[in-house]
Amino acid sequence: MYKVIFSLVLAVASFMGLHAQEFQGMAVYESKTSTSDFKTRMEGNKEMTLDMQKMIEERMKKMFEKTFILNFDKSASIYKEEEKLDTPGQGGGGMRMMMSMTGGGGTYYKNVKEKSYTVDKEFMGKEFLVKDSLPNLKWKMEGETRVIGGYNCFKATAVRPASKTDFRNFRPKKEDAATTKPADGTKKTNLMDELDMPKETIITAWYTPEIPVNQGPENYWGLPGLILEVNDGKTVILCSKVVLNPKVKTEIKASTKGKVTTQKEFDETVLKKMEEFREMNQGRGGNGGMRMRIGG
Repeated sequence: MYKVIFSLVLAVASFMGLHAQEFQGMAVYESKTSTSDFKTRMEGNKEMTLDMQKMIEERMKKMFEKTFILNFDKSASIYKEEEKLDTPGQGGGGMRMMMSMTGGGGTYYKNVKEKSYTVDKEFMGKEFLVKDSLPNLKWKMEGETRVIGGYNCFKATAVRPASKTDFRNFRPKKEDAATTKPADGTKKTNLMDELDMPKETIITAWYTPEIPVNQGPENYWGLPGLILEVNDGKTVILCSKVVLNPKVKTEIKASTKGKVTTQKEFDETVLKKMEEFREMNQGRGGNGGMRMRIGG
């Protein structure tokens, strides 16, 4: 009880300080998605050499381990992947497509006052500007607390539909007789046929009232304090650094480049292209071309 009162007092003090000036903050987040289930599937594939496994693991690490910067003020924020020099030979069309489907690429702008977001995305050589309403996350406040980076944090959970266009949500199908031995006796090697998509995911977030802004990484928001960690069971986004009122201010505004579209329209475009890849791979006799295309 005393811990809650103490945190609320700190939050009020911080809130007063926040409004006493042109407040701005910067937070660094490390995003990491578990790939252990994919590694297990690769290790069980006798047709894949150790060199091939190593190559794919390195590229998966590039896709699933990233650093992001969140710049925020009282009502808006921009969330963008930390800029890095591309490794030569790893910028193929398939690789860029997968990068855009694992949280990377573009600037994610959130305006919590207007409850809207704008994100510019490149997909298959075309630029899109996705504009839509922020997801209505129905957070459930839990009783647990912990300290992250010196900040007292509180736990909150929510259930949300899994995005069908975010590759981080895919899970390999469980091996069984139906999937390992098709009726025609041929072995399925089409990646999309070997993946499952959960209908929903359980989100666990840790937020600190000591930084009283309604912000967080990616499209997470809606808690009475900055979200310092998010976990959906497979992807963990953890804040590693916070700077309040940095000397150099960042312009927080939405991108304007790309064809304006809604999230639903963009998802339909991505799913259609994924289906085209799947059919093209099947037309080649299911020889694994899709798997290698996504690998690089």
